[in-house]
Amino acid sequence: MDLRRVRTFVTVAQLGTVSKAAQQLHIAQPALSRQISDLERELGLRLFDRVGRRLLLTSEGEQFLGDCRGLLNYATAISERAQLLRTGDTGTLIVAASPQHIESVLSQFLHRYAQRFPNVEVKVIEAAGHESLAMLERGEIHLAQNLLHAIEPDDPRFASLPFGSVELLAASQPSLVLARGTAIEISQLTALPLLLLNSDYMVRRAFDAACRLAGITPNIRLASRAPHTVLALAEAGHGVAIIPSQLQADRYHLRILRIVYRGKPLREPLAMLSDRRRPLPRYAVAYCEMLREYAREIFPITRPSRYQAKR
Repeated sequence: MDLRRVRTFVTVAQLGTVSKAAQQLHIAQPALSRQISDLERELGLRLFDRVGRRLLLTSEGEQFLGDCRGLLNYATAISERAQLLRTGDTGTLIVAASPQHIESVLSQFLHRYAQRFPNVEVKVIEAAGHESLAMLERGEIHLAQNLLHAIEPDDPRFASLPFGSVELLAASQPSLVLARGTAIEISQLTALPLLLLNSDYMVRRAFDAACRLAGITPNIRLASRAPHTVLALAEAGHGVAIIPSQLQADRYHLRILRIVYRGKPLREPLAMLSDRRRPLPRYAVAYCEMLREYAREIFPITRPSRYQAKR
């Protein structure tokens, strides 16, 4: 089976049109159409239905797509293994990470990593939650930073290396006295307008799960994809921002409280995730190990504020 035809089929399936796929693959549209026709003839299957200008997968095409992605991932893995045998610690490492991880961790960690692996080019892609898992499955990245609970413990697709944990924090204007001390029970947040990250973020899903466990319905004023948007609004007095301790908040004038449930902090483990079917180069494994050591040095990024009683 010609891998070029398989790659063309997968690209058309993802983009939905011949023109977009031809542009991405840098080939002429007639040549691309011939590759699809040749693949259908080879398989004895019709892979697409044409609806207007779009190509929609047939039921056979949908079933075949997953196998083709696996085949391309395996071919990429073979190519990468050969490169490792040729060049050792030289290559490209593609990592997906959340905005707060890029800002608070990678901005400095990448300098340390480059000192040890100067011939490795690290490419960082901003992605959160299940978006990064989908990128791993499609073979677009080597590693994905995420919460460990983003995957099931027995998921055969992904391997994980824990490298620290984050706590859920409540951030508000200092004049708004939410609770005494450095912690607030999640039930005390019920009546307050909350500024949350949207559901693309696994920390948001962890907060929603904690609310369900506590039997409360949060009063959501805003759900944002931009972490610093909720911090800016909290500083301006528009509500209480729910953030992970991995997010840098020191540039804002805020009071930070640890969120607890029955006195226990709401804490989530972090991990670097990879595709089990795709062997990682040595420099990718070292990246994970070095990141774990670095996290021990700098975590937590944001800590609860000290409470000062008014006199």
